[in-house]
Amino acid sequence: MSGGWQGSDRKARLPSNWQQIRARVLARDPVCKLCGVRPSTHCDHIEAKTDDHAEDRLQGVCATCHGLKSSREGNDAQRATPRPGRKRPPEEHPGLR
Repeated sequence: MSGGWQGSDRKARLPSNWQQIRARVLARDPVCKLCGVRPSTHCDHIEAKTDDHAEDRLQGVCATCHGLKSSREGNDAQRATPRPGRKRPPEEHPGLR
C-alpha cells in the first residue's frame, strides 16, 4: 500500500481540541463505519482533503479500512494531477518535407 498522505501537513492543521473530538467520534462509532466488523481505532474525515472537523463530517474506522481509504484517496489525487506527457510531438513524414 502506498502512503497516500505521505508528506502531508494534516496533523499540523488539526484543531487544538482534536483529541476530544476524536474521543467523541470513536465513542459514537465503536465499530468501523466502513467494514462494520472491526472496532474503530481511527477518526476519519468522510470527505478527503478537508479541514472541516465537524463531528458530523467524521467517522470512526478501523486501522485497516482507514489505510485502504487513505491510500485510495491519495492515488486518486495523484491521478487527477496533470503530469507532463511522455509522448514525443508528431514528426512530419519525410516524404512531405
